Amino acid sequence: MLRRLNDALPRPRWLALSADPVFRVLTSLIFIVGGLGHFARHDAMLDRIADSPWSELIGRLGDPSPLLWLSGAVFVVFGVSLALGLWARLSALLLAVTLVPITLALHLAPDQLGPLFKNLAILGALYFTYVRGAGQLSLDRAAARRQSSTSACGRGG
Repeated sequence: MLRRLNDALPRPRWLALSADPVFRVLTSLIFIVGGLGHFARHDAMLDRIADSPWSELIGRLGDPSPLLWLSGAVFVVFGVSLALGLWARLSALLLAVTLVPITLALHLAPDQLGPLFKNLAILGALYFTYVRGAGQLSLDRAAARRQSSTSACGRGG
């Protein structure tokens, strides 16, 4: 019965075309907003790091403040890039590489299961984008089409 219901659900073309940009934008918003928070709420974020069960280990790596500035910049720049579908695979990789240590440092604690699993879900979305690319309605796809048509014209075709 559930299979029939599932198979009966409509698949409008406009919905299929919008799926990739909607996926990219919704995935990127947490990075853009969170990255801006690394700047606007820098001291509060440093307090969260100090309260982390891993604060001593983080302190051994050095002053967390420059890492917070850097991660904020990566989140904002490559979050916007991901939303636009520009360098989507590189953006997904850099966002994931930045998110993993933050997740381990702040969310690997018994009282942080919700944020931990949220970040794991986000890492799944980044993995999907890294493997699949930007998809429909993206600057990556537009650039590839433009390069393909330029190459075809250069070959006399």
